[in-house]
Amino acid sequence: MQRPFTGVRAVGLDLEAVLDRCRAYEPLLRQGDAFSHETAAGLYGLPLPSPSRSVHVLARIGSARPRSRGVTGHTTRTAVPIRVVHGLPVVPPAIVWCQLAASLRREDLGAVGDALVTGRRGGRNRASALATLDDLRGAVRTWGSGRGARNLAWALLRVRVGAESRPESLTRLLLVEHHLPEPIANDPTPVRAGLVLHPDLKWERWRIVLEYEGDGHRTSRSQWQRDIRRQRDFEAAGWAVIRVTSHDLFVDPADFVARVRDVIALRCRGS
Repeated sequence: MQRPFTGVRAVGLDLEAVLDRCRAYEPLLRQGDAFSHETAAGLYGLPLPSPSRSVHVLARIGSARPRSRGVTGHTTRTAVPIRVVHGLPVVPPAIVWCQLAASLRREDLGAVGDALVTGRRGGRNRASALATLDDLRGAVRTWGSGRGARNLAWALLRVRVGAESRPESLTRLLLVEHHLPEPIANDPTPVRAGLVLHPDLKWERWRIVLEYEGDGHRTSRSQWQRDIRRQRDFEAAGWAVIRVTSHDLFVDPADFVARVRDVIALRCRGS
């Protein structure tokens, strides 16, 4: 018998998973309450730097914040619309983005914004985006001078449609912050007859692509083989390939940016 919250007993739930934690808390929800902040972001599948173990719940207007072990309660001064996600009441995506501004660094807020306006791609199909840029602009106007307003203003100017992962967004933002031209995310790129690839980021001007290598690229032999074929296809079509790793983004970004500048310089001299 699981005891995820005071007064709640459950069986067979994966309490490490945000959806099951929310289902465990559901009997304690009051009318008008909704999952919010990091919890709502998890339900929407948004890319957070680390998962939140606490369940975030927004009380309906005029109600006291929920209080329970393992719960972070929030209140609001204005009515917030509610969506149903996986059968649960959840704050709308654009409002969740504003709520995250108080806890995320501005670059991660930008990555979440990219995810919101870019529908998930499954094979050749892409799902509808969770929000539009206009949705985000409207939410920021309503948020006003609330917590994280400065981070929201910074991120809103830098949200782009196209990025399909947090590292892609962080790479783009890092390069732009170091005064390099902004690369394009996942732009269709023909490399040979009948084959069009979507590089994580690219500069058409210099025919340079940047490809992020996550742990799956390192530990999966099949993924590794696909990466090699992909790089060969790009290079055969005249593109320079820069591989990006977590070390580049989080440990030594200065060295990574310098390496990128060197590749750009070489391509300029060769053109």
